Order: sequence, then structure tokens, then C-alpha cells
Amino acid sequence: MKIDFDGVQAFVAVADLGGFNKAAEQLHITQTALTRRIQKLESYLGLKLLDRTTRRMELTVVGRDFLPRARNIVQDMTSAVERLKDMSQSARGNITLACIPSMTSHVLPDIIRCYADQHPDNRIRLLDGSSHEVRESVLSGQAEIGIAIEGERHPNLVETPLFADPLVFICKTPHRLEGRKSVSWADMRDTELIGVSGFMATRIFMDYQLAKRGIRLRSNYEVQHHATAVNLVAAGVGSAILPSSTFNDGDRPGVVKIDLTHPVVRRKVVLLCPKHATLSPAASAFWSLTLSMLKPQQ
Repeated sequence: MKIDFDGVQAFVAVADLGGFNKAAEQLHITQTALTRRIQKLESYLGLKLLDRTTRRMELTVVGRDFLPRARNIVQDMTSAVERLKDMSQSARGNITLACIPSMTSHVLPDIIRCYADQHPDNRIRLLDGSSHEVRESVLSGQAEIGIAIEGERHPNLVETPLFADPLVFICKTPHRLEGRKSVSWADMRDTELIGVSGFMATRIFMDYQLAKRGIRLRSNYEVQHHATAVNLVAAGVGSAILPSSTFNDGDRPGVVKIDLTHPVVRRKVVLLCPKHATLSPAASAFWSLTLSMLKPQQ
């Protein structure tokens, strides 16, 4: 059933303002156009809502009974449209973001703080998981936006590069390598390493890059998450090779970060969204802010 909203709106305006002239002015249309709208509504209903003569206008019995419901229809529609317009202009709303855990150490909190300053009424629901899980969340519609490691392209996803994140060496002082500005992968062979699970995108990427150069490392310990590796390094259990974005100097007393070279291995962080879906105003604002803060590659 098609609702003739224009006709209902015209009827309410005439009834509330007591005449066609004032109603036409309020709706910014001519009296002729207003009359046509009401006639069309009455024709659709098969009922007379207004009795009009050259001297006066009165609601019929049916019109008086319909008026409260018609007001509700107009008020509900007006409120709904105003809310949508407000969402568009102020980017109000809630978003769900899927993100790899390594971004939650420093990168994502900075973005969220800035976003909260700009949109204090918005809420963010965060789904943290592996790059594969992030992609699945965006593809399934559980999340509007995702942040993951660059991988095999999916035809239904838009992937926008954010930044290249180099792998670094993290150790607790004192350590035989702590005074260096950089270390090579060859230096890792004699170091007790805490490795991140081979199922993590970063580990898969690292092993692939090193295998191409004939370098193979053995971990004394293996964990599931970067944060766990940092905790073990801080406890003096061993050292770790992690993405630079997961750790800043000063995060943990006595723990230092050293550049890894020969070769420099970088993972690429990407921003994801569905290819054939329009982002909500709130998610679109988050997308734009993320791009502006992380200076994507050209």
C-alpha cells in the first residue's frame, strides 16, 4: 500500500491552520497545488475529509476522526527525516569497527580519542581479531569498517593503504644489542626470541619475506598476541620481533626498540570497507579521520 504523505501533510496543515491560504504558505506551494493534493488523497481513500465552500471550510466526521492519526503520521515522518538530516550534517550515529589487536596499542587509541573529541555523542563498538576475522566481519556486515594487514584482495572489499609498519627488535636491558641504532636479521640467530603464532598475518608475512632471502629464525617461546610478547619481554623472558606500531620507547621501563635492517621488512596496514555498500555518516567520518591521521600511501 502506497501512503500519500503529501496529501496527509496537506490535510493536517489545512485542518490545523483553519484554511487553504495559510496552509499553502506554510507548505510553500500554491493553493491550487494544495487543493490537488487533498483531492488526490480523498480520491485514494474514497472518502471526503473536508467540506469546503466559498465562505468556509470544515472537517467531515471522517476527517475529524482521521486528524489525530494524520498528525502522528506527519510528526513521525518529520522527526525521522530531521534525525537523518542531523546524522548527515553532524555525522551522528554508532559504528562497529573490526581491527587487528596490534593496532590497539597506540594507533587506534589516538584515532578514537580524536574522533570522540569531534563526535562526542557517537559510540564505537570494537571487534578485535586476526586479519582474516576482520575481513569476514566487514564482508558479513558485522562491522562497517576494518583495519587489517594487506593480504589477498577480495572482490567485494575496498582496501585503502594506510601505512607501512616496519618490524623491529624489542629487548629488555641489559642486552648485548641494546646500544645499537639498528640490528640485522643475522644478529637474531643467537638471541632467545619470543615468537608470535604462525597463524598471525604478521608472522606469515615475516616468514615469507625472510624465506625469500634464505633467513630462518627459531623462537624459544611462542605466544598468540603481540601484547603477550611485550609482557614477556618486560619480564625478562626473552626478546621479540614485532611491528613498530605495537611498542613505543617508554611504554615499559627498561625495554627498548631497535630498528631491524638487512633487510627492512614492513607489513602494510590497510583500511577496509564493503565495495557495494554506503557507509553511514558516522562511519564515513571515522574513515576520513583515519586517512587524514595516518597519511595513506599514494
